[in-house]
Amino acid sequence: MEQTTYKIKKNRRIVTKNRHDQINGYLVPIIDIGDEFISPEQFPRQVYLTVVDPGEIKGPHFHKERYAMYTCIKGNIKIVLKLEDKYEVLFSGEDHDYATLWIPAGIPTAVINMDMDNPSFILNTPNPSFLETPFDDHNVEFDPSVLNNDA
Repeated sequence: MEQTTYKIKKNRRIVTKNRHDQINGYLVPIIDIGDEFISPEQFPRQVYLTVVDPGEIKGPHFHKERYAMYTCIKGNIKIVLKLEDKYEVLFSGEDHDYATLWIPAGIPTAVINMDMDNPSFILNTPNPSFLETPFDDHNVEFDPSVLNNDA
């Protein structure tokens, strides 16, 4: 059985201005139906914030039914995927163009906060939703050396 691959989309940072034409911040478009990053049937069924404490790891685990679509919006994360014959490392966050990472169901994943002092904030926009698939978290073993916090 061929495994569906993951996808990465860099997100642009758009400067915003106040009524006096002074910079007051920025916005980062995460997902838009017009960008054709994912197909309409893959569009998110939920949006939630997950926080990873400093230096901590969520996982490794996988979902049989639910895909994940992660975008780190504060801090930086490293995501390790366990593919058939190798590990793949992906990044998202402030130093990584707020990349949106689409991970299909069935791919074991570990999410690692790269910051040892601050939590990372991640938007997950899965399909189906966490609430629709409450028993879809399955633990898996990873080689411990791939879970280190080195970039």
